[in-house]
Amino acid sequence: MGATTLKLEHSILRTGADLLITGSKSESNRALILKALYSDVVLKNLSNSDDTKLLQKALSSAEHTIDIQHAGTAMRFLTAFLATRVGQKYCLTGSSRMKERPIGVLVKALKDLGADIQYAEMEGYPPLNINGCRLTRNYVELEASVSSQYISALLLIGPSLEKGLRLRLLGNITSRPYIEMTLSLLNRLGVLTEFIGDTIVVHPLAGLDEEKIITIESDWSSASYFYSLIALSGVGTEIHLNHYFKNSLQGDSVVQSIYRSFGVDTEFTQEGINIRKTAPASKQQLELDLSDAPDIAQTIAVSCFGLGSPCHLTGLHTLKIKETDRLTALQVELSKLGASIEVTQNSLTLKASSSMRADQRITTYNDHRMAMAFAPLALSGAISIEDPSVVSKSYPDFWDDLSHLGVLFK
Repeated sequence: MGATTLKLEHSILRTGADLLITGSKSESNRALILKALYSDVVLKNLSNSDDTKLLQKALSSAEHTIDIQHAGTAMRFLTAFLATRVGQKYCLTGSSRMKERPIGVLVKALKDLGADIQYAEMEGYPPLNINGCRLTRNYVELEASVSSQYISALLLIGPSLEKGLRLRLLGNITSRPYIEMTLSLLNRLGVLTEFIGDTIVVHPLAGLDEEKIITIESDWSSASYFYSLIALSGVGTEIHLNHYFKNSLQGDSVVQSIYRSFGVDTEFTQEGINIRKTAPASKQQLELDLSDAPDIAQTIAVSCFGLGSPCHLTGLHTLKIKETDRLTALQVELSKLGASIEVTQNSLTLKASSSMRADQRITTYNDHRMAMAFAPLALSGAISIEDPSVVSKSYPDFWDDLSHLGVLFK
């Protein structure tokens, strides 16, 4: 998709299609750090996203300067990982937007453990000059409400530290399922962990006794766009998505219960999930706290708009520091389509709408989730998506998969 704008024609979804979405970006990136720490780890069904490819490249690079572009997860995980590479020196940098995304909370925690990290430009922000060294201390406190990725970054290096890690979390914990995902992956390798109250303990693990295979579950945040498509389709429309598990580690798997109020049911099969529109969407206001799954907020807000259903979404404070300020971006772009919407630092309130203003051009702000969240509105009317290639950050095959489902492009 080389075009700067992609026009989606008013479309009808083809029912009965089968799709294979690659592994979760969140799981893949955690697993790659673990493989870098323990060579006996074998990974299957890795994500084919830009972020995962950038992390793979960075982990195999012999270069002094590592540029991770827009990949926020890679920035956080690599900051911690590279800090433990004894005797190695790195400059970790990224895009202009990445240089605006704060990382001071994580850097301070790493320094408290004994890391040698300096800011190359602005205090508290990338790029970072990292001198890898042995982290001699094992206790650290961290503000837990800013980003769970800071917490996971520390947990991932925890077993490689001589004394392990004892991490005390201060304040309200954001995106707890992502922390649980990290701990579960550590447990798969045989790492002993404890999460009691506000304290997480990761015991040291010098090496693996045998080869460990980690099969990555397909990405639930990517599946959310198909839940939106089904929600906006007629009763009886159904598609099948492969490699999804009932006992998922991913917080975004909550999408299956949320979309029940939109008349979408989920059935687990041996290969994955069937998602099916079984009833009209409820017109009652949807009230959700998305503290544990903020990445699906855009999808849900757009679904509600397309269905003419009001919603009040809270727990969204982390969206202000993502690829863009996602709350402001949602307000601007949904307003173009005729929405009545208000946002605060932490919430989004959408009033019920009767119709969509068609043939509008959606700006994506270098944010993959803006492009993918708005695409299902093609089922309500023609819509144009600027910079469609931005989806490669997490889901390179997105437009091909939409075409396979019957969405028409111009």
